[in-house]
Amino acid sequence: MDRLRRIRYHSLMSRHSLSGTVSRTHAVYHQVRSDVIAGRLQPGERLKINELSEALAVSLGAMREALSRLTSEGLVLAEPQRGFRVAPISITDLRDLTMIRVEIESLCLRRAIALGDMAWESDIVAAFHSLSRTPDRMAGDARGLNENWLMAHALFHRALVGACDSSWLLRLQEMLYTQSERYRCLSLSGGESERDVGLEHRDIVDAVLDRAADVAVALLTAHFETTSRILENKVRRVA
Repeated sequence: MDRLRRIRYHSLMSRHSLSGTVSRTHAVYHQVRSDVIAGRLQPGERLKINELSEALAVSLGAMREALSRLTSEGLVLAEPQRGFRVAPISITDLRDLTMIRVEIESLCLRRAIALGDMAWESDIVAAFHSLSRTPDRMAGDARGLNENWLMAHALFHRALVGACDSSWLLRLQEMLYTQSERYRCLSLSGGESERDVGLEHRDIVDAVLDRAADVAVALLTAHFETTSRILENKVRRVA
């Protein structure tokens, strides 16, 4: 692990008031998870427990537990006799993931539109407002992802399906979103794109608030598939 990453990790840990192994493991899990999703830890990268534990000032047991949780989510792979590494990416996986995500999110969105009340509508409007006011890049670095935007983006997509009454569908939606986020972050880290993502989000919100389920699902599907097409060339370079 390079010196700059060590500094960043130690800085992170110093900002948390951690008490006990449980709190420390929880913080480490979320930081490594964030680094995997945002691409700071690259697909296929070997995760050396000793180095990570030293950099984050946690025990080997705490680090192993955090990596095991990430393994259960499919973000990290555990290989017998070889340890852990970041889950790889591929065009085949991206296409399969996009297809299944479209199916699951369409079901979630249709149920949410059918069942949602005014409080749900208000949550969507608030989430979209927060997302639209948050820049996706770090100031002064066009390639740097803004963590606040990543959080706002997740909250926006969660709000869209928030009125869905199926806990299993929502659980699958969350899992697929997390996996898709790894690929989507690549599109932000590779420079500017000609697409207007903000407009795509706005059109989806308008259709949802109009309770136009077919239109909303079509727009959401196009949104996902456009991202997938853009990412395929990027995946070829990093997979």
